[in-house]
Amino acid sequence: MRRSIARAVTGALGLVSAAAAALAAPGVASADRVIVGGEPVEVADTPWVVALSSRDRFGGMRAGQFCGGVVVAPTKVLTAAHCLGPEVLGGAPEDVSDLAVIAGRTELTDKGGREIRVAETWINPAYRPATNAGDLAVLTLSSPLPESYVLATAGPGDSAYAPGTIATVYGWGDTTGNGTYATSLRAARVQVLEDAACERAYPGNTSGDYQPATMLCAGDPAGGRDACQGDSGGPLVARGRLVGLVSWGSGCAEAENPGVYTRISAVLPDPLPQTVSRG
Repeated sequence: MRRSIARAVTGALGLVSAAAAALAAPGVASADRVIVGGEPVEVADTPWVVALSSRDRFGGMRAGQFCGGVVVAPTKVLTAAHCLGPEVLGGAPEDVSDLAVIAGRTELTDKGGREIRVAETWINPAYRPATNAGDLAVLTLSSPLPESYVLATAGPGDSAYAPGTIATVYGWGDTTGNGTYATSLRAARVQVLEDAACERAYPGNTSGDYQPATMLCAGDPAGGRDACQGDSGGPLVARGRLVGLVSWGSGCAEAENPGVYTRISAVLPDPLPQTVSRG
C-alpha cells in the first residue's frame, strides 16, 4: 500500500515512500500511494478531491502531482503532514515557490480545472514523523473554490467510523504497487476495519506502530484494494463524509496489511488554522 513518504524509507512513515526515491530525480512524479484494485472516476462527481503539485520539484509529466488532498472549506485543503516534509519537498513548504493545488481536473495531463497557489501552510504540531501519529496538514489557498467543492467532515462518534462501514479512497497514485502511476483519478471501495486488525499488522515493530487515537484502519479483508504510493493525503470517504486521509501502510492491497489513515475526528482543529504565510 503505501508507506508514507517515509514509510518506504523507514518502514514507519506512510505513503510517500516512493516519493522519496523520486526526489533525487526531478521530472519523475512521486510521493505517495496509488489506488490499487480501483476504477476510474470523474472529478465532476467528486469535486472535493484535489492533487498537490510542484512541477519544479516533481516535473511536468503528471502536472507535478505528488500527493492528494481534500477541500473542506472554499480556501482550505487537508492533506497528510508527511506530504509537506523535507523528505518530500526537499525543504520547508514555504520554500517551494510553485506549490499548488489542482482542482476540477480528472486527467492530470489535461489543461482543465484550476491550479491554485498555496498561500499558507499549517502542519499539525502534534504530528510525529517517526510514527505518523497526527498526520495532518492544512493548506490555505490564494483564491477560493466554489462551496460545491467542499466535503463535510465526520466528527467524534460519527457512525461512519463503525467497523464494517463501506468507504471509498481516491487518488492518482500507483495502481499496481510496482510504480505504475495513474494520470487519471481513481477510486477503490474498502471497509472500515476494527482497530485490532491494524494493531495485529503494526504492533510497534519495524512494520509500524498503529495508534488508534489518531489513526483509522481500513482495507479489504481479502486484499486486492487499497491506496498506494502517490495517494498520500487523499480522502477516505464514508457515508458522504470525510473520515480519513491516506497516511501509511506496508505494501499495497495486502490482506494482512490494511491501510492506515489519519483519523479526521481526532486531529482536525476547530477553527481551521491559518499560519505560515508563503509571502
